[in-house]
Amino acid sequence: MSFHRLGFGTYRLTDPEACERAVKTALDVGYRHVDTAELYENEAHVGRAIAESDVPREDVFLATKVWRDRLSYDDFLESARERVDELGVDSVDLLYVHWPLDTYDPEETLAALAAAVDEGLTEHVGLSNFTPTLLEDAVSRLDAPLFAHQVEMHPLLQQEELVARAQAEDYWLVAYAPLARTEVSDVPEIRAVAEKHDATPAQVSLAWLLSKENVAAIPRSGTPAHIRENYGALDLELDAEDVDRIDDVDREERVVDFSGAPWA
Repeated sequence: MSFHRLGFGTYRLTDPEACERAVKTALDVGYRHVDTAELYENEAHVGRAIAESDVPREDVFLATKVWRDRLSYDDFLESARERVDELGVDSVDLLYVHWPLDTYDPEETLAALAAAVDEGLTEHVGLSNFTPTLLEDAVSRLDAPLFAHQVEMHPLLQQEELVARAQAEDYWLVAYAPLARTEVSDVPEIRAVAEKHDATPAQVSLAWLLSKENVAAIPRSGTPAHIRENYGALDLELDAEDVDRIDDVDREERVVDFSGAPWA
């Protein structure tokens, strides 16, 4: 299954009916990349929506993540098998280490991640929420090609260093919370570009992300209108002036932050 740069995130879609409805809507609209995680407690709903959709499983790029308390070698592989079972699939397309915290041990965790490929549980491997230093160490140890690194990224947290590394080493940087949980709507530069193109701030922010080489985005919404609106970013072409204007937004604001975070 080929990778689609604009994916559909499922964080906080925990109600079974709402989650299944949102994923089915996303697939109907045209999304072909669906992202979930052990933490989200919705993998069964996501898997059921994909199975019941008119879109064949082989046309959906499916990603999930192993949680931070299950990163020892044996626990990781056990969790990876559970992820596949919960989703009701033979394997996933991409499996991430969700956070390099708690039970994360570079040697054990990364060996297990590579072993998940050998066992046929996943085609590709990914890391999530790694700092540049942790990322460099992990890549040097990983016995499988890094396919993606997932981090919070949006116009208020532009992640220039991680973008440059992804481009230089040719893997995907996948942006979660790409709309900064709606905060991008209040950014004057984004609003101005949106007015210029008769688009929404959400579409502009997603189009800005997709203007970057090796960058993908996984917006999440449970509202059909917003799911469709976000997908419309694929039809929005920003010019160099637009991109530069957003690049120059000089703010660094995380919407996902906590004591003990890798960057703290």
